[in-house]
Amino acid sequence: MSDNASSSRLLPWCARPDARAWRCEPAPSDVRAFHSSLPDYAPTPLTELPSLAAEFGVGRVFVKDESCRLGLPAFKALGASWAVHRILAERAASGADHSPITLVTATDGNHGRAVARMAHRLGQDAHVFVPQGVHPQAVAAIVAEQAEVTEVPGSYDEAVRLAAEAAATPDAVLVQDTAWPGYEQIPGWIVEGYSTLCAEIDEQLATAGAVEGAELVAIPVGVGSLAQAVVTHYRSRPSGQAPALLSVEPEAAPCVLESLTLDEPVSVTTSETAMAGLNCGTPSSIAWPHLRGGLDAAVAVTDADSARAATDLAALGVSSGPCGAATLAGLRAALTGNGADERRTALGLGPSSAVVLLSTEGTAANPHSTTDHLANDHSPLATDH
Repeated sequence: MSDNASSSRLLPWCARPDARAWRCEPAPSDVRAFHSSLPDYAPTPLTELPSLAAEFGVGRVFVKDESCRLGLPAFKALGASWAVHRILAERAASGADHSPITLVTATDGNHGRAVARMAHRLGQDAHVFVPQGVHPQAVAAIVAEQAEVTEVPGSYDEAVRLAAEAAATPDAVLVQDTAWPGYEQIPGWIVEGYSTLCAEIDEQLATAGAVEGAELVAIPVGVGSLAQAVVTHYRSRPSGQAPALLSVEPEAAPCVLESLTLDEPVSVTTSETAMAGLNCGTPSSIAWPHLRGGLDAAVAVTDADSARAATDLAALGVSSGPCGAATLAGLRAALTGNGADERRTALGLGPSSAVVLLSTEGTAANPHSTTDHLANDHSPLATDH
């Protein structure tokens, strides 16, 4: 699609003007200390990209680069490591025997690989269900972590259902990064794990001289677990600057955008997208109250938008897969085209504003290439993290 055609189309967008006043309880304070104790822990880079600041007419733009997190090419290891730690600690405290358990999950690659990595490291077993459409290289990466892998000829929701069934034995635990009524504790631990990423950003912005922090944080969204963590971080502060928070989804799977528009959680029919980790049809039940209360705006972008953004980031030295690059695509969509001035005002952006884009994966995390994407005809499909 040409730039002119893109600028004339109606942008999938929703703004919520009262979000910066919404407040919630903070994440537990011991999560960061746990991650710091891991042998391969190091803060991921916060890279400043002045050319993007010039493009968007803001003061500074930073990208949180999650292309290498705890030895894996995506941020998911933060949540998986903390959740597995909590699961094993709870079992030990309850007096359960010390024989290995099987950690079961459904995934499109990143979360499942992180769970498998933690299981293998801690002497546990892992069984990972992957839905239709997951790239063979992503499946192979999970197998390489010594996990049993079951490929499901269906959607992400079907993979989750089968994973939950497989985990319904005394020696297995479901470690899923989305929640539903009756299954919320472990997804909550996963969300808590992501808080380390936000704490790092605060420290890195201060080191970079952005002492007031960010005026906008853009978050890629699937079921909304990472967004829940980001909302929790920035909306639990009793005082100080409250940044605008922008969620970015694929147009193929805008479940949070649709839910915010209707002011109630809804499921949407998804279609194929290169942003596989964001291809989710239903918001997480525990994320929804935070998304509804704390997100300032939501936008949906095309695969072409994300591919362009990934190319731009690569040229600037940042390795970003389609999901990670979605935040740049979302910012670009919000600040260009028809209605851009109104959207800029809704996000509270001015010429001196600092913006943080969360790039949640490197190119190694999502083997889908632009060529693969362009060759697909967007048949119905639902995948997730």
